[in-house]
Amino acid sequence: MSVLIAALVLGAAKVGIKDTKVGTGIEARPFDQLTVDYTGKLAKGGKQFDTSIGREPFVLVLGVSRVIEGWQQGLVGMKVGGKRTLSIPAELGYGAAGSPPDIPANAALVFEVTLKKLERAKITTLVKGSGAAAGAKDSVEVHYKGLLSNGKVFDSSYGKDTFLVNLERPGVIPGFAQGLYGIRKGEKRRVVIPPELGYGSRGAAGAIPPNETITFELEAIRVFPSR
Repeated sequence: MSVLIAALVLGAAKVGIKDTKVGTGIEARPFDQLTVDYTGKLAKGGKQFDTSIGREPFVLVLGVSRVIEGWQQGLVGMKVGGKRTLSIPAELGYGAAGSPPDIPANAALVFEVTLKKLERAKITTLVKGSGAAAGAKDSVEVHYKGLLSNGKVFDSSYGKDTFLVNLERPGVIPGFAQGLYGIRKGEKRRVVIPPELGYGSRGAAGAIPPNETITFELEAIRVFPSR
């Protein structure tokens, strides 16, 4: 039997969520890298307009990748192996513009989504902080030190200026953003980032080899709430 979950709300618009299969493991949250299969249909008439079935699964970073707001909200809380139906009103989909020729203006949508993989850096709190935890739209002023797997430091802000990250538009590798999410003023974390959440098969400008697991030591100086 399907498990009906309360709808998520953005103003008056709601994403209807129904889990037809609950997965296992940790729940998806902002900045996690997700691999999904999906099929999208028009709510009216049920015409299919897109699917990943028969192609490569779709990979996105939750809260960062350019996908419709209904997905950003509706994928939160999924677990690997889970299957979820998202009923998305036009306001959280393609709106009055639609996406011609397949999605007309003001069209409500239905997506069937299967979460195949969830990737998150290994995060260890070294020193607890205080105050509000950094949310997905907040900014964090941070000191950091980056280390290769052999312990060599490849970058550090210590002795230089602090680094300010706006988590709404982070502009950093996924693993770094994951390490900042939920951090509090004064908190220190160790974040171990596999290559798929870091610099991948290319590495970075000679400083980071290809396919390298890296570690960042983070120290939150201040957390700035979104306005």
